[in-house]
Amino acid sequence: MTAASACGQISRSFPAHALMPSSCDFLSEIRNAGFLPSDSEEVRLQKSLLIFATGLISFASMFWLFIYWQLGPQISSTIPFLFQLLLIGNLAFYLKTLRFEFFRQTQLALFLFMPFVAQWSMGNFISASGVSLWALLAPIGAVLIVGPREALAWFIAYLVLTALSGFFDFYLADAALPYQVPTRISVFFFALNFAAVSSIVFLLLRFATTEKHKIQAHLEEAHQLLQEEQARSERLLLNILPGPIAERLKSSNQTIADGFSDVSVMFVDIVNFTRIAEGLKPQEVFTMLNRIFSSFDELAETYGLEKIKTIGDAYMVAGGLNDACHDYTAALVDMALDMRDLLQRDFHVNSRHLEVRIGIGSGPVVAGVVGKKKFIYDLWGDTVNIASRITGEGPPGMVQIDERSYLRLRDRFDFLSPETVHLKGKGNMTVYRVVGRKPNAAASAA
Repeated sequence: MTAASACGQISRSFPAHALMPSSCDFLSEIRNAGFLPSDSEEVRLQKSLLIFATGLISFASMFWLFIYWQLGPQISSTIPFLFQLLLIGNLAFYLKTLRFEFFRQTQLALFLFMPFVAQWSMGNFISASGVSLWALLAPIGAVLIVGPREALAWFIAYLVLTALSGFFDFYLADAALPYQVPTRISVFFFALNFAAVSSIVFLLLRFATTEKHKIQAHLEEAHQLLQEEQARSERLLLNILPGPIAERLKSSNQTIADGFSDVSVMFVDIVNFTRIAEGLKPQEVFTMLNRIFSSFDELAETYGLEKIKTIGDAYMVAGGLNDACHDYTAALVDMALDMRDLLQRDFHVNSRHLEVRIGIGSGPVVAGVVGKKKFIYDLWGDTVNIASRITGEGPPGMVQIDERSYLRLRDRFDFLSPETVHLKGKGNMTVYRVVGRKPNAAASAA
């Protein structure tokens, strides 16, 4: 069980005030000591591992010396005590200066050299029960804390020191030893050293693997949140711009402006909206417009048409800007008739019994994205002006179209007699008012 999980179990079993001062908080503070806000997850893991290794080795070395004394041999405590001072002093220096690179190199050097110094002070490999095996923690720690490439140098240094120890032990085998260690104690400490080093290696690997799994889980969670945010941003962008335009805008910073030789444009204007809105609260005005325009949005999506924008109480939609609908002029007229009928029959959407004027014009337009901030996709050209002015001149509840649109649709829709209207800036123009689809055309469309 890790320290973190143990702390979690304790905190669930006892109230918070019963743990003051909390040992779990102390362990957490030690584990997170030296963290900087700019540290990556990998660097934080390296710092935690090195502090964790320092604590394990410091405790194990003193425990090793205590057992050695209990079993009889009275070796000098100078080197183990000096090892403790160097380990703890170096840790304190790091916590004061936060120089992790220096702390990492010096601490690994202590892990590597001090076990060999202890072995040489006790005699040979056998009399010291292979205490130099503890030095293996330096290259293993380097793999986890520094990196596999840099750890190679530490492993080579460990092999060189082991070879030197073996060389001198071979040629000085008959020399008098400073301590005569009974065979049984020597064998016991061989097993103890192997078990202790193996345990520390296992604990370090387990700690590193557990923390990496946590980091991976956090990364996956962050990636999932990022994907959700990206999808949300995509939806917001597609609510503002047509899909192909949004893709072009994301992949390029160039100005987006396209010419279309033929597009049908429709304007919908609510009759007497200003007068009706004067007696309403702002929230009521918003609710009223939102219900109506949301229903219009659904119809536009159903017919494969492109909503362009809303301007106050006016609604603008176009066909021919995408490949979703090829017979876009007829689709616009069908949508216009559906919009008019919806407002006449659905009083949940149209609780104020509002009426609309609708105008449709067909012809060339220029389409593009305007501005760098709060940009919109908009249309310009004579076709847009005609559709807008036809709408303003139409009677409530009627769908008026220009002559070009009429020539395309006269075989599929019934019309009233043509009317001549005067449009500002255009002069007199013939318009046609739609009655509905012809019976055969309606069946074919269905």
